[in-house]
Amino acid sequence: MASLKENIDFNNLPRHIAVIMDGNGRWAKSKGAARIFGHRNAIQAVKDVTEGCGELGIKYLTLYAFSTENWGRPKEEVDALMELLVNTLQKEINSLHENHVKLKTIGDVSHLPKDCQNNLAQAIEATKNNSGLTMQLALNYSGRWEIVEAAKRLAEEAKKGLIQPEEIDEHYFSEHLKTTGMPDPELLIRTSGELRVSNFLLWQIAYTEIFITPTLWPDFRKENLYEAICAYQKRERRFGKVLNTTA
Repeated sequence: MASLKENIDFNNLPRHIAVIMDGNGRWAKSKGAARIFGHRNAIQAVKDVTEGCGELGIKYLTLYAFSTENWGRPKEEVDALMELLVNTLQKEINSLHENHVKLKTIGDVSHLPKDCQNNLAQAIEATKNNSGLTMQLALNYSGRWEIVEAAKRLAEEAKKGLIQPEEIDEHYFSEHLKTTGMPDPELLIRTSGELRVSNFLLWQIAYTEIFITPTLWPDFRKENLYEAICAYQKRERRFGKVLNTTA
């Protein structure tokens, strides 16, 4: 059976793909299991997407792993998620390094359990010099939080006289976001068919192409990634302009 990979134009790849990984709970429910069963089975989807992006030459992958709102879930689910994060990082750190993946995080990780913070720090340190795919985990993250944090830093700079308010433009503001140094996502993938952005990268996705798939995240594989990229490549990115007009 032919792969959709054969249809991909390697001269028109998104540099940065962001993913809202949704549907773990519904996937588990369909199996008659607890929600954490879905989270455990979602690890293969993360591996597939990371490997697929690396093979294609995508430079940046941002995964929405845990939002600030997720603390409102049942304590047993949150505790199990944190334990799963620790165990997965311990198991996969060598694989990340061997595949030249650089791990980063965005979000307020200081509120994560200490063992999570320690394992994240170890994985980030071990992979910091890798030159392949940069995989960024959004942990205890929200887009509004990120924008407020940037505004606070700008206010402090203005207060100290380092910059005048009228000098602040979009570029300067972007440099104060957690994603500074990387391009905005050209493609946002959301699984499970939900039609919302869920407080994710609100500034950065202003002109991002969005691909919605009904596939639940634990079932997401490389072919689903290829499908999203093929759909992206068929679109005309206008950035608010009118292109391909005739006289």
